[in-house]
Amino acid sequence: MRIRVQRSWVLLLVALGLGGMSAFGVKRYIEQHVAEVEERSKAKSMVQVLVPKKDLVKGAILSAELVAVREVPSDWAHSNALTPAQFDRIEGQALAYPAVRGEMLMWSMLEGQRAPSFSTRLPNGRRAITVPVDEVNSISGLLQPGDRIDLMVSAKKDGKSYLFPLLQNVAVLATGAQAVPDGKEGSKSSFSTITLDAAPEDARRVLAAREVGKLAAMLRSPGDSVVLPANRQDALSLLGLGENSKESGIPVLYGGRGAAQSAEAQRALNALAPSRPDNGNKP
Repeated sequence: MRIRVQRSWVLLLVALGLGGMSAFGVKRYIEQHVAEVEERSKAKSMVQVLVPKKDLVKGAILSAELVAVREVPSDWAHSNALTPAQFDRIEGQALAYPAVRGEMLMWSMLEGQRAPSFSTRLPNGRRAITVPVDEVNSISGLLQPGDRIDLMVSAKKDGKSYLFPLLQNVAVLATGAQAVPDGKEGSKSSFSTITLDAAPEDARRVLAAREVGKLAAMLRSPGDSVVLPANRQDALSLLGLGENSKESGIPVLYGGRGAAQSAEAQRALNALAPSRPDNGNKP
């Protein structure tokens, strides 16, 4: 019995010794590995980056009280990371995304570095107004962002139809969802709306015109700044079919030119026609 007890103590001591040696060996291995990592880090060039002193929420305004400088190996630093030399450029800007304490701050995390929205295309005091169009009003789908148009409106009042320019030389901001020209000459696309750059009061007039009349777009040549008469005109009078119009005064187009076919002009044409010989027979 005594021998068995002594053997147990011996085994216990041996196990403790082996465990201690193993723990010492693991500790030495870890220390050596850490030392090697530190040596490699010291051999690499270090750079300074900006990090948050604490977790920051979206919309937080960056200031000297919220950011700190941290040195990291250049191989670990992100190419988009903010540096202390750039702090004066980002101070006072808001975060577009949350930031974690100690992690590098990057340009892409700033509110001002996000992709600009469509509203940034508008100068101060201007409005974007969207107008529905069809195949005709979209110039057969050839209209492009950046083109300039005259927006005409036709409306009825007291039984008469009137036509007049609502907006002149207005810029097209977008055709459908396309806000940038495709750059292909003569390219045709399909869209059902166009968005225009207008003054606030003009935008209200466009909304009113959509309710009471029909809109049509006339494409302008680049650089054409001619102002059209803004007075309203009776549609029938434009066609020579008004109450005071005579049938002989209706314009007749010949090869793209207008010629007034009046009674005087008709008599002049008859005078130029060769006369028939009078043989005494009645017609």
